[in-house]
Amino acid sequence: MELTDAAWHKSTRSTPNGGSCVEVAGNLPGRVLVRDTKDRDGGTLTFTPTAWHTFVTEIGQRP
Repeated sequence: MELTDAAWHKSTRSTPNGGSCVEVAGNLPGRVLVRDTKDRDGGTLTFTPTAWHTFVTEIGQRP
């Protein structure tokens, strides 16, 4: 999978001290990518836009 065009953004849910941080790239057609900011070369999760939206919506509804 070619990731050179991915525009990565740090999640707003990431902690400010750099401990639990993820980056998300949602600019590629038909997929949303997620990676650990501390291990950018360690692997990338791939979601469909629908699955990512469902995940983010569910997380947002938790206390």
